[in-house]
Amino acid sequence: MLPSSKQSEIKIVPIGDVDDELLEYLTLTLPGILNATCVLLTETLDPRPSYHAARRQYHSTNLLARLEKFSRSEREKILGITAIDLFIPIFTFVFGEAQVGGSLALMSTHRLQQQFYGLPEDGDLLFARAEKEATHELGHAFGLPHCRSFDCVMRFSNSVEEVDLKPCKFCQLCEAKLGIPSGSTLAA
Repeated sequence: MLPSSKQSEIKIVPIGDVDDELLEYLTLTLPGILNATCVLLTETLDPRPSYHAARRQYHSTNLLARLEKFSRSEREKILGITAIDLFIPIFTFVFGEAQVGGSLALMSTHRLQQQFYGLPEDGDLLFARAEKEATHELGHAFGLPHCRSFDCVMRFSNSVEEVDLKPCKFCQLCEAKLGIPSGSTLAA
């Protein structure tokens, strides 16, 4: 059995310049999805040391490791949120990264924004996508691997279209692994 999300606290850490409304939205919605408390930290993390000039992106694994300084106990999960473009060497980009079963998770809104694809801004769609990706990365931090179920937020997404297709909830199997009472998740 995985560590339960019950009795856990999620600390949200802004990385660089992040929309305040999005941070507040995630601080309010994530507790209902993960059955955990959530707090937005006022301290931020400077992303510049993680910049890779040749790729013009930020190395997500480096940023993830730098989030460790915000961790104070095993009960805590640290979620870094940024608007910068992330990568790991084997992928062109990533929406986020997390320590599976660890305390650290990271997600980016950069490629979740409609403007990235040359489309008009859509704040509601951005918030829904960010909620899914934050939930997905925190699911990893709580010990969940990728899920094959099409009705699970833990399904791997290789494109923003795949993010849009998955729900913002865990399937019954993933809920059970997390120790979340069935039906307590919120749909986006």
